Amino acid sequence: MIDSHCHLGLCEPDDAVLVADATQVGVRRILNVGIDEATSSEAIAAADRHAGVFAAVGRHPNGTAGFDDSDAARIEELAMHPRVAAIGETGLDFYRDSAPAEDQRRSFRAHIAIARRLEKPLVIHVRDTATTTDGAALEQTYDILRAEATGVSVVLHCFSGTAERAVEAAERGWYCSFAGNMTFPKSDALRAAAAAVPDELVLVETDSPFLSPQPQRGRPNAPANVVATAETLADVRGVSYAQLEGVLEANAKRLFGW
Repeated sequence: MIDSHCHLGLCEPDDAVLVADATQVGVRRILNVGIDEATSSEAIAAADRHAGVFAAVGRHPNGTAGFDDSDAARIEELAMHPRVAAIGETGLDFYRDSAPAEDQRRSFRAHIAIARRLEKPLVIHVRDTATTTDGAALEQTYDILRAEATGVSVVLHCFSGTAERAVEAAERGWYCSFAGNMTFPKSDALRAAAAAVPDELVLVETDSPFLSPQPQRGRPNAPANVVATAETLADVRGVSYAQLEGVLEANAKRLFGW
């Protein structure tokens, strides 16, 4: 099994404990995602320490106020490390107002350019306002990707849109990664989206320490809990856990080169 998106440095236990716990339940590959230059450096260090851990480097949209060319250059420098498997997370977040929308878009476009130059996949964060999962942030994200990310491998991390949006993403060849919120009792629409993604474009993640799946809900998430999310995903897609595991591992290997 794989965890295509987590934040080891934001979790309470030491990363050695988190990785050992994940390995014990069969999680063999983990993408550890930075949210700024400091945490991206830490993600690389963790990847150097643990054979099954790889890093993604970038600036989360909530932290993009004042983002400029020097910030992009530092991210690109970090991204050249051989243990870096992806660029991001980047994208648009209109849920909070911690960064102006124009700065978010500038950062987003810079990350796309880095991913293209270095030929590494791009990990997308998109979050709309509290009233919708299919609003301006998602629409603008899709517009920017359509216009500027042709030829770049794209992962829509923690996909939370409709089945129609998932199909639209698949038509563009974008991967959709599903997190613990898919397991919540009221997430029928999200489970429908998870069922709509073609085999070759589906992924699973924890987004640790956030979004614990239903059996662990209310407690901090960890990479080992990806198993519970994957069990729900297998059920939604009408396949066995073993079948889904093979699909997910193949997809992640093809995408991240691990």
